[in-house]
Amino acid sequence: MLSLPPLPTYSLTPQAPLLSWIPDLYLALILPVVAYWVVSFIFHFIDEYDLFPQYRLHTPAEVLKRNHVSRWDVFRDVVIQQVIQTAVGLAITIFEPQATIGQDHYNVSVWAQRLRRAQRHIPAVLAFTGLDATSLATKQAAAHPMLSAALNGGSYNLYQQAASGDFVPAFASWELTFAKAIYWFIVPAMQFAFAVLVVDTWQYFWHRFMHMNKWLYTTFHSRHHRLYVPYAYGALYNHPFEGFLLDTLGTGIAYMLAGMTCRQSMWFFTCSTIKTVDDHCGYALPWDPLQHITSNNAGYHDIHHQSWGIKTNFSQPFFTFWDSLLGTKWVGGDVSARYERSRIAAQKKLEQENISHSSPSDSSVANSSPYDSEAQNATSLAKQAQSQLEPSIPEGKAALQALGSRQQILDDQAGGGVEVLLEEAAEEREAQRVLRCSPRKKTVSQTSSASLKGLRDRVNTSLHGKASGVLVESGR
Repeated sequence: MLSLPPLPTYSLTPQAPLLSWIPDLYLALILPVVAYWVVSFIFHFIDEYDLFPQYRLHTPAEVLKRNHVSRWDVFRDVVIQQVIQTAVGLAITIFEPQATIGQDHYNVSVWAQRLRRAQRHIPAVLAFTGLDATSLATKQAAAHPMLSAALNGGSYNLYQQAASGDFVPAFASWELTFAKAIYWFIVPAMQFAFAVLVVDTWQYFWHRFMHMNKWLYTTFHSRHHRLYVPYAYGALYNHPFEGFLLDTLGTGIAYMLAGMTCRQSMWFFTCSTIKTVDDHCGYALPWDPLQHITSNNAGYHDIHHQSWGIKTNFSQPFFTFWDSLLGTKWVGGDVSARYERSRIAAQKKLEQENISHSSPSDSSVANSSPYDSEAQNATSLAKQAQSQLEPSIPEGKAALQALGSRQQILDDQAGGGVEVLLEEAAEEREAQRVLRCSPRKKTVSQTSSASLKGLRDRVNTSLHGKASGVLVESGR
């Protein structure tokens, strides 16, 4: 067996911080907070000056009318979550070893040795396919000596003088180049991708559980959904317990399982934060790379904040594969006229995909799982809201998704309950009115308005016990 090139010796020294006045561990905690407010301020500036109205998912009036929490309360709760997040991070730093330098050349050489060992299997692999490695190596020896040596099982005639004065085997230049690429780029990229997978998995299942369990939803998660019209700095508006469980703990576990360094964590935590803010920005921007790199974007997540889609589109913050695999992706298409209005305006400048990433026809052919029991569990009030309120939902799985979502809204009386459904229906009618131009269509809108008013009156009557009409909520 050919001997391997020896590994170099090394000595470790403390790593100097990126910024001389602050340790890297503290910088890793500060960067996500700074990124959150910088990106949020950019979108808030766009909001305040109405710079891109053609790409809005909702009008400014909707932000004022439909949200059931003040901007000050949102700001306060986000700051509370960031304080908790920072405190947990500071606690973790106690157990973090001091970052050192001096071992990189050694680690690159370890990967080069692995490449050399892998080459030893080339003759056997070629023989399995019916090729003679020795013959191929001989033919390539003159023109491509490095290729010839690799085909021959990593038999290089390369030597270097060791510190002792003896000559020992040396690595080929391509081995060191490839080893550097693995160590400096491929491994960190795989660590980042793995951390993304962990975060997406953690958040999907906890997020879904928060919606499927009535107590968890009304006690914790319903607070986030008081923002029926999301905006950027409301991205981390959560109950403190939920914020710790889903965001702080989820990203912390991903960081540790991926084996990231402190400086890698700066990228990961900051990118995760920016992506979360972007997903709540309220704009379908065709030139925003974060809205096109993955299918999880502001439009996709906005559906989850609507009364008819609240029990769908649980994936966050990066990819949507769990929704697709487990059947929780909204399948009803762009049912809201607001999305249609936004898309029509945007197409004047640039063609773009539909916001929901689905079409109404998907609903009739999609497997109804995991929403099979929604019709059975829904109250009569939810069923009547489903039949009378806008937007109109296509038959099939989307109808079950919307029914379960509206029932969840009704369950959360502290968050507005039936009033949320009525407010959204009113805004939907306004969006439809903007789209309609002919007198005949305007008449339809007026008819819809009368129906909504009648429903509101009957709901108010039944909720106050003044009548026993069909809108009195029945047991499930």
